[in-house]
Amino acid sequence: MGEILALVEARLRTALGEPDARAAVTFLGTDRIEVLRFVDGDVVRYATLGMSAQPMADPTAALADPVKGPRAELVLSVRAGLADTDKVLRGLAVLAASPQVEGLIVAPGASLDLGEPLWPGAPFSSVLVAESGGLVEDLELDEPMEPVRFLPLLPMTHNEAAWKRVRGAQELHERWLSHGTDLRDPLRASVALD
Repeated sequence: MGEILALVEARLRTALGEPDARAAVTFLGTDRIEVLRFVDGDVVRYATLGMSAQPMADPTAALADPVKGPRAELVLSVRAGLADTDKVLRGLAVLAASPQVEGLIVAPGASLDLGEPLWPGAPFSSVLVAESGGLVEDLELDEPMEPVRFLPLLPMTHNEAAWKRVRGAQELHERWLSHGTDLRDPLRASVALD
């Protein structure tokens, strides 16, 4: 487990630079989850470290496989200085612990909901999980382990989350693109959903 997390942290540092802060959260019955903060000009990136230590298991399986199964870490990018986004650390740790706590498999197209604002005053309480491979390349592990995927999180307003449940992730992505939505704006309003 420690060896995998060392490789994951090395991949994050290669892609994002040196973290300028880190916080750790441990929930009862789960492994420790850390959240690292990286500052890149006017963008702050938060990345989880610890979610990939164990593979995500199918909640219907009688026994979780300790080696096989998808592995992931979460990455959130927001514009710096517009909101107190550092308060997202605990929320990100909660989302990263959800595979262990709730038996979820976090994959692109999924919605994750905290049930409270991501940070104080945030118009978002949920995120859309995007495809990996962009900002941070997937980390290949020795067979039979699956690679660690670094999944970007895109904050969604309540209306966007409801629209996504009805129309799907692809249509919400297209709506954001067609309206030029700045998904890194921590104070942005909901995209027009007419």
